[in-house]
Amino acid sequence: RSRVIMQRSLGGVMRCARIAALGCGRVQMNRGMSMLAGDVSVPLAARRRPPPNFGFVIVPQQWVYIVERLGKFNRSLEPGFHLLIPVIDNITYIHSLKEEAISIPNQMAITRDNVTINIDGVLYAKVDDPKAASYGVENPYRALTLLAQTTMRSELGKLTLDKTFEERETLNTRIVQAINDAAKAWGITCLRYEIRDINPPANVRKAMELQAEAERRKRANILDSEGEQQSEINIAEGQKAATILSSEAQQQQQINTAKGQADAIRLKADATAEALRLVAEAMANRQGADAVALRVAEQYVEAFGKLAKEGNTVIIPADAANAGSMVAQAMAVFKHSTSQMAPPRASETTASASVSEFADEGQLPR
Repeated sequence: RSRVIMQRSLGGVMRCARIAALGCGRVQMNRGMSMLAGDVSVPLAARRRPPPNFGFVIVPQQWVYIVERLGKFNRSLEPGFHLLIPVIDNITYIHSLKEEAISIPNQMAITRDNVTINIDGVLYAKVDDPKAASYGVENPYRALTLLAQTTMRSELGKLTLDKTFEERETLNTRIVQAINDAAKAWGITCLRYEIRDINPPANVRKAMELQAEAERRKRANILDSEGEQQSEINIAEGQKAATILSSEAQQQQQINTAKGQADAIRLKADATAEALRLVAEAMANRQGADAVALRVAEQYVEAFGKLAKEGNTVIIPADAANAGSMVAQAMAVFKHSTSQMAPPRASETTASASVSEFADEGQLPR
């Protein structure tokens, strides 16, 4: 009799195991069909129902089962095989510990500048405390969705329409912080929030397009004016540099010309001084004095011969036929000039006397 009872018990356990396995397979099939159908607005944990109690249960990885005994919380079942007491123990809640994406439906919101926009987003949340998620709020994912909608409307009311597009990251951070502050007792943590679409009305969108086009034209005009300004600056700087270089070149040319002229004058002066020194040395003897007298007479006659060629007016000496007297006059002038510069020398007196004798006789020395 005991053997029959044991066989019946083992058979019942085996039937319960087959039923549980069949139930888990159906749940997995329903989950796969829901995902293929595109039902991503409801989290996976909310779509999965608690399994029946057949005396044992197998908890999948990253799942937690909440067990109540006689209507009171008893324990949380971690992944693995667990034994339960039929009828007394009951699996009331199941939670997934994975990060889940919750689609926030499209809703209307009013910005700070009184513009009505349609906005939606995606909320990424994760269960941290399964017990608090089970007893802290009824349907935690629906509560989290409604809280995200109200928080999003509240945060959008603090920003203008332009700031809504510019500060999307800041808006997402504020929404996450507000949701986490309000959902501390729910056992769920909001990891991040992403705004998907912001759709302003058609007239506002048209005005924004016109504003964007005007802004682009403004930037284009500014760039054109800056280009023209830079071009004028470059041309002016080029002309300035060319003028400076030209003036420096002229200055250098004048300096070089002045240096050349100074060198030429210096060389002429040196040559003249050398010539005068040689003449002075030659005049130190009698032959030099005679040569000077002869040279003066020749230059006098030559200059007198050019008087009639260079002009209509001719100055004729009183005694033009007496060449000796003209030479004597020229030597007298020369003697007077030299006497003022230096004391008379004996050689010069002898030379003057000889020239005077020759002039009186009407003969010139050869």
